[in-house]
Amino acid sequence: MTKRFGAVVANEDVALTVQPGEIHAVLGENGAGKSTLMKIVYGALRPDSGEIRWDGRAVQVRNPHEARALGVAMVFQHFSLFDSLTVAENVWLGMDGKVGLEEVSRGIQQKAAEYGLDLDPRKPVHVLSVGERQRVEIVRALLGDPKLLILDEPTSVLTPQAVEKLFVTLRKLAATGCSILYISHKLDEIRALCHTCTVLRGGKLVGTCDPTQESTGSLSRMMIGAEPPVLVRRPPRPGNVALTVKDLSLARWDRYSVPIDHVSLEVREGEIVGIAGISGNGQQEMLATLSGEDPRAENGMVRLFGAPIGRKGPAARRKLGLHFVPEERLGRGAVPSFSLANNMLLTRRESIRYVGWIDRAFLGKQTRGILGRFGVKAPGPGAVAKSLSGGNLQKYIVGREIDAIPKVLVAAQPTWGVDVGASAQIRAELIALRDAGCAVLVVSEDLEELFEISDRLHVIARGRLSPSIDTPEATVELVGEWMSGLWPGNESRVAEGAA
Repeated sequence: MTKRFGAVVANEDVALTVQPGEIHAVLGENGAGKSTLMKIVYGALRPDSGEIRWDGRAVQVRNPHEARALGVAMVFQHFSLFDSLTVAENVWLGMDGKVGLEEVSRGIQQKAAEYGLDLDPRKPVHVLSVGERQRVEIVRALLGDPKLLILDEPTSVLTPQAVEKLFVTLRKLAATGCSILYISHKLDEIRALCHTCTVLRGGKLVGTCDPTQESTGSLSRMMIGAEPPVLVRRPPRPGNVALTVKDLSLARWDRYSVPIDHVSLEVREGEIVGIAGISGNGQQEMLATLSGEDPRAENGMVRLFGAPIGRKGPAARRKLGLHFVPEERLGRGAVPSFSLANNMLLTRRESIRYVGWIDRAFLGKQTRGILGRFGVKAPGPGAVAKSLSGGNLQKYIVGREIDAIPKVLVAAQPTWGVDVGASAQIRAELIALRDAGCAVLVVSEDLEELFEISDRLHVIARGRLSPSIDTPEATVELVGEWMSGLWPGNESRVAEGAA
């Protein structure tokens, strides 16, 4: 397969063979051409040259409808969901119209229960977290009983428990003869799950291997030409309290959201505080309160260096030094149709001169600086945000906020969909911010990430926040237990909720 986008060659003479019942990994750094190749197989893109053979015969896959007719289903890294419709309506739209909405709703509930994916078909998509949206995409794909299932970064925002459940699901599917193409940057997952691994670098095929016979280091060398850099950490030196949330309680903003229940936390200068939790337990609602998108909190419930900011909007908070990385890249972190330079203006105003004039030369230089510092693969500042791969767009958004030298940084899923080398770089940059005196709050469903960079940990469950625990004292088992709300002093509330 060969596919070009202007002067950029995304895939160059790439060959791939998948056997029935095989879980086949496609590995490569951000911008290596993995998603492009998968979209060609799914009919979302047409190749410039090359051929697809299905069960030994040549086929033309001109669009996703024809791919689905063959038995190909795909879960995209960037979700293809309509925000204003319910979960059931989104799934129903992708079906052939021979089944009713009620039947689709029952099918969703059955599939979700069968594979341990908590999902309410009546919920509108706009109230779902990133993790919940990923569940919608996975269940929608499973409902079609596919012969080939393509998964693009399916575990990027799932907890370890959810990942284990998904792996059980995928092994069951493979045992029935369904083939699975699995894109992931998590090398340990590929080694644990996949039978075969095809590695791409710079749009070209590097080789194919048996990942069970490889080490994490050898896979990394195939993917990026080197082993991932070792993260160097010094003990934290916490300073003054920078961000304070005190007894924050908020009613649901609609009937599907999670109420915030007496949440309190502190983040000091020179420390990273992590918040773990299963998707849909109040992370979205708490983050909206911290960023200023939801200004319903009483003024004194959220404080920045002692000053009340509960009623201030996002722009006012940025002026005081609080910057924010949202969990959703396209639509919230960046405007898809804007250039990278224009997307800078969403949160960075240094290029705006007196009486509103924009210094375009400075803006371009500023954008190029971020692209270079964070290794973002893009033609330049004029590249449109939606043209970047998911990982490269993530590096740009995180880089934009880190480059602002914030006093407080709140980051949601900072390394979602980012390759192993870039993930190590982002984590190192967050630690460098901490060492420079910034207060950093990271909300993530990647426990490995939180254990690696956090000095203290909280867990959020059903809109309540656990006490903090120093990371060296925490274990995966303890955090998993707390994700059910079973931390000291909260057991009775969990029992009341169950009753």
